[in-house]
Amino acid sequence: MKIWTMGEILVEIMRPGPDMPLGTAGTFLGPYPSGAPAIFADTAARLGHQSGIIGGVGDDDFGHCVLNRLKSDGVDTTLVRRGAGASTAVAFVAYDSAGERKFIYHIGNTPAAQALCPSEQEVASPAPAFFHVMGCSLMADEAFCGEILKAAALFHRLGAKISFDPNIRPELLKGRGLRELIAPVMADCAVLLPGLEELRMISGKDNADDATRMLFENPRLEIIALKLGKDGCRVITRDSDISLPVYAIDPVDPTGAGDCFDAGFLCGILDGMPPIDAAKHAAAAAALNTAAFGPMEGNISPASVRNMKNFT
Repeated sequence: MKIWTMGEILVEIMRPGPDMPLGTAGTFLGPYPSGAPAIFADTAARLGHQSGIIGGVGDDDFGHCVLNRLKSDGVDTTLVRRGAGASTAVAFVAYDSAGERKFIYHIGNTPAAQALCPSEQEVASPAPAFFHVMGCSLMADEAFCGEILKAAALFHRLGAKISFDPNIRPELLKGRGLRELIAPVMADCAVLLPGLEELRMISGKDNADDATRMLFENPRLEIIALKLGKDGCRVITRDSDISLPVYAIDPVDPTGAGDCFDAGFLCGILDGMPPIDAAKHAAAAAALNTAAFGPMEGNISPASVRNMKNFT
């Protein structure tokens, strides 16, 4: 069984410390392989599962940087388009002292937002287990959004469960109606992995309990793994609601933690774990990623995640 995703593949150019605004001259570090779907796919592969990504990069040094990383970690990149004469997408990232991030994206005019829905023959074997959608990918470009929605429908027909991380980026939404944008994904979603504010935005409810009750009116929705940052997470099904704290670790960089959580959770489910244990697996992967600078630089492996879980 294979985990697939489709979305932007890019490199990140990062401020080395907090309170260094993007609009002032100063030091940047990078390029770091990145893009929320790429971080997700790479983490799933490092956790021992077959994973593949559908996307695009330029035939340039940035593109080689991120593709080499994905390939070396075992991600299937056969459906990644290489745009000759085009530039790989870039995100510039800065943090403030409260940990809030600000982005400048260069995606829409790059191969990152030009990949097309694959054919059934390209993805039917081995059988797809999950197709994971990132909200930021739906917001990157209108035509690309349409291709991702086609792919989600295709994978759902092939038997894959749809997982969805709203991953809302105001810089990309640009005034579009969020709930209308994500409605096709939500209709088939089996595993939802939002943050608290995202839960409120996609449900229209201020209260988290009211929001989850409303979302579970969708008969296809099985699990909500609600990511609460430093407050841990809640794993909610129709029959249970369990809270977990974060793993104690000295964070260096929170970039990519949510994407690693998503991958860790789905890998845990595929490994036969009940949702609460899958959440522990996910939280350990996320914590390990925050211990290194860069979006997918954490020491994540089945052994390191197991050791992190046992540590607490």
